[in-house]
Amino acid sequence: MSAAPAEVGKSETAYRWLHERISRHEYGPGYRLVLAPIADELGMSVVPVREAIRRLEAEGLVTFERNVGARVAVVDESEYVHTMQTLGLVEGAATSLSAPSLTSADLDRAAEVNDRMRHLLDHFDAHSFTVLNQQFHSVLFEPCPNPHILDLVHRGWSRLSGIRDSTFAFVPGRAQHSVEEHEVILDLIRQGADALEIELAARNHRWKTLDAYLAARQAAH
Repeated sequence: MSAAPAEVGKSETAYRWLHERISRHEYGPGYRLVLAPIADELGMSVVPVREAIRRLEAEGLVTFERNVGARVAVVDESEYVHTMQTLGLVEGAATSLSAPSLTSADLDRAAEVNDRMRHLLDHFDAHSFTVLNQQFHSVLFEPCPNPHILDLVHRGWSRLSGIRDSTFAFVPGRAQHSVEEHEVILDLIRQGADALEIELAARNHRWKTLDAYLAARQAAH
């Protein structure tokens, strides 16, 4: 009876290990995930690794091809656009619904994370900046009282996790504006601004990142 919980623990370990390497682009788009070598490196059987890969596949970070196996998903620009558009809508709504529940301590915590993001600007690290960016927004949307909206927000962040580091790496100048926009959102919440004003600020913040990414892609071509 004790084997099942152990396998669940190993599956979670494998999931986090793989997720981190995909997020950091150590395993880039198209990278083949072979069960046996991964299991050997982690010191476990292939069963929990297979479960972890299935979970990553469900999140859109991994694709499975017959006769090829599992690969890290290739970035699909249209998928990125659709995800960012949707995340802007649902995260904006979640933030506005959370606002009345956010305490001064919550807002101070978000401000502290934003200060850490600001300090990274001089020696920019896209991955570290992105991790802090999610921490900042999580403080603001996690108290959302609507579980359906919150689930959509979590799904949106999961879809982006394999490609979001490349956003700030591709348009590093966007990071400075992002930090400044965070301050605006915090000020609106502290001032008890209208819910719609907070929602639009959070939504437009997300969409401005998308616009900057698309403009940079177009310029690169």
